[in-house]
Amino acid sequence: MPKLKTKSGVKKRFKITATGKIKHGVVGKRHRLSSHNAKYIRQNRGTSVISDPDAKTIKKWAPYGL
Repeated sequence: MPKLKTKSGVKKRFKITATGKIKHGVVGKRHRLSSHNAKYIRQNRGTSVISDPDAKTIKKWAPYGL
């Protein structure tokens, strides 16, 4: 059976934690921030963990981990 390729977008956007959960950077923090209030920017700082149904799909796109 041939090797499976990892989606290149997944390599760039996600990391797998030690417990196997998938974390990602929060969206909406790159540009056009003047239209967002300070609370929105503050609450979306850092990274967050993806829900289990979405994580299942992402793990298919990264068959050998990241």
